[in-house]
Amino acid sequence: MGQETFGKKEREKKKQKKKQDKEEKKTERKSNNDKGKSLDAMMVYIDENGNFTDTPPDPKKKREIDASSIQIGIPKLEDREVISAVRNGVVKFFDGAKGYGFINDNATNESVFVHINNLSAPIDKGDKVTFEIEHTQRGLSAIKVVKVG
Repeated sequence: MGQETFGKKEREKKKQKKKQDKEEKKTERKSNNDKGKSLDAMMVYIDENGNFTDTPPDPKKKREIDASSIQIGIPKLEDREVISAVRNGVVKFFDGAKGYGFINDNATNESVFVHINNLSAPIDKGDKVTFEIEHTQRGLSAIKVVKVG
């Protein structure tokens, strides 16, 4: 019973190695400890370009910003640009078989989706039209589309 087998010896060696590694990590953590540093040594500043730096900013470069001019979130409805309800545009693409197409808005140069149910008369590519905009879940959609000339 006093004899150690090869497996027991290997396990004991691994255990001692693990203990030694743990002790080395502990001493390394103690030597790299940041405790005891002054507050100034731990401070990080942001320069005028938004980069982190360890030097405080120059007080001569300080700018006053009016807090009321900072806008958080989306603009209020009355602050948005008012674009006329009836818009003019040219049909960029329309597939009568599938029942949809796109109109290029003359005012904003945006492409606006149009469905066949929103047409007063059949339209083709290149036709000039007037329409109104409706905001849908998928984006802008043209309604009340009328062919011009």
